[in-house]
Amino acid sequence: MTRVFNFSAGPAALPESVLRQAADEMLDWQGSGMSVMEMSHRGKEFIAIHAEAESLLRELLGIPPNYKVLFMQGGAIGENAIVPMNMLRGKTSADYVDTGEWSKKSIKEAKKYGRINVAASSADTGYTSIPARQTWKLDPDAAYVHICSNETIGGVEYHFTPDVGAVPLVADMSSDILSRPVDVSKYGLIYGGAQKNIGPAGLTIVIVRDDLIGQALPITPSAFDYKQQADNDSMLNTPPTYAIYIAGLVFRWIKAQGGLAAMEAHNRAKAALLYDFLDTSGFYRCPVARDCRSLMNVPFKLKDEGLDEAFLKGAKERAMVQLKGHRSVGGMRASIYNAMPLAGVQALVAYMKDFEKAHG
Repeated sequence: MTRVFNFSAGPAALPESVLRQAADEMLDWQGSGMSVMEMSHRGKEFIAIHAEAESLLRELLGIPPNYKVLFMQGGAIGENAIVPMNMLRGKTSADYVDTGEWSKKSIKEAKKYGRINVAASSADTGYTSIPARQTWKLDPDAAYVHICSNETIGGVEYHFTPDVGAVPLVADMSSDILSRPVDVSKYGLIYGGAQKNIGPAGLTIVIVRDDLIGQALPITPSAFDYKQQADNDSMLNTPPTYAIYIAGLVFRWIKAQGGLAAMEAHNRAKAALLYDFLDTSGFYRCPVARDCRSLMNVPFKLKDEGLDEAFLKGAKERAMVQLKGHRSVGGMRASIYNAMPLAGVQALVAYMKDFEKAHG
């Protein structure tokens, strides 16, 4: 069996050891005679899987005890609606910072539920930077301030936690959660789809401070009410059981690698290798400002975009796939999440050098 280096932005590569364990346990989880896919979410077997997954996530991120961890469904796009439904809490407006395609989607959805103030935007730079904090025009009466900590498409990432005063900070961390340590206590709410650094699509992680739940809009469906989900251990409805199981295996894997500090060192080494090459090449370019370049998603363009298809074809021949950039920005994108080994980035840079020699 030959496995490729999968640079997909999501669903993304998973650690091979996790996949092998899941394969070994597919028909019989730890002597239960059942696949996890077949288990009742109310049975003792799955309750144990669920509890371990939450415990490991709390340990890895150092989640304070006054925060709830919810395993939900709907993805980050679902949370774009679920967040304002739960977080407006009697107020009529919220602040959003616009740093790219995913921020724009969040803003568009949130406008259905309240008045949205775009406190800052990097549209004028083509979404290649993050607005300096001192330029943000925040409303002290806003229900919350929303950011997207890593824009998967544009490849910009916050390398700081913005201070927004007493107003709760909400972050879509879909594509950089668990890639580095985070001080959860500086956020009111963190959410993210699982399909990048956590597991298969279908699971959404929500980490929310206790005092911010319990005032959902009356129109909020029960399944999307944080308080009702928290009161039922994320089992008000049937949760995405298999995705939670895989997430737990990934959390175990991260812990075995040395935790989030080790993950950050691993990710910085990969990103530095790729960015350093891009910055010394006249054949490729990275459009993102250096102070906010993502450690997870590296967009780049060829000097001659007419060579894009040839580049992708050659990469596939070398067992490197999913390097095509998002249709909204074009070019290339290498997503180098936790599970991407250093060898994958080394192989990519070697290929890029060879392609430049042949076509430069």
